[in-house]
Amino acid sequence: MFNKNEIEQQVAEFLLQIKAIKLQPNNPFTWASGWKSPIYCDNRVTLSYPAIRTYIRQKLSLMVQEEFGSVGCIAGVATAGIPQGALVAQELGLPFVYVRSKPKDHGTGNLIEGEVMPGKRVAVIEDLISTGKSSLQAIDALRDAGYEVAGLAAIFSYGFDVADENFKKAKCRFVTLSNYQALLKFAEEKQYIHPDSIALLNEWRVNPSEWGK
Repeated sequence: MFNKNEIEQQVAEFLLQIKAIKLQPNNPFTWASGWKSPIYCDNRVTLSYPAIRTYIRQKLSLMVQEEFGSVGCIAGVATAGIPQGALVAQELGLPFVYVRSKPKDHGTGNLIEGEVMPGKRVAVIEDLISTGKSSLQAIDALRDAGYEVAGLAAIFSYGFDVADENFKKAKCRFVTLSNYQALLKFAEEKQYIHPDSIALLNEWRVNPSEWGK
């Protein structure tokens, strides 16, 4: 059975435990976009921990089945969604493809790697959702290639309103194993962060592009 609250907390614990997520509200990170952020998330770290990698593979696979029903293919989004997607495809015994961020600049110029199967119902796998922009570019590419996109499943989401709006506009569902709100709840309960930092961390999620300026 898929116990959403239990999984949210367990994944949050794993990500903090192995430092795949770092929280530094008083010494913020700078993202490639220029945004200041009190959190840095690199879910690729989970691949180095077999027990955690297995848990995530199993729960993502279960989430795909529970949320999207029967699918005929799994697609990973380059680059960090590729290994997670391949693991899910293996778990479910399904074909796998991955979507590049841009077409290959040599050879066949592929945007989608693997055997393209128009008409297949595909579930897309990501590691992380911020604004959703790169994920939705991959979804557009899959749709253009003739796939029916059932939805997208990811390990973690920052919970930005803009992501919800972008996916809604694209008419694509997305679900995640854990999220920023669940992470803060766990981090506060287990004293990963000082209680005085909670307000600062909540402010960032509300207006991330202006936070810290």
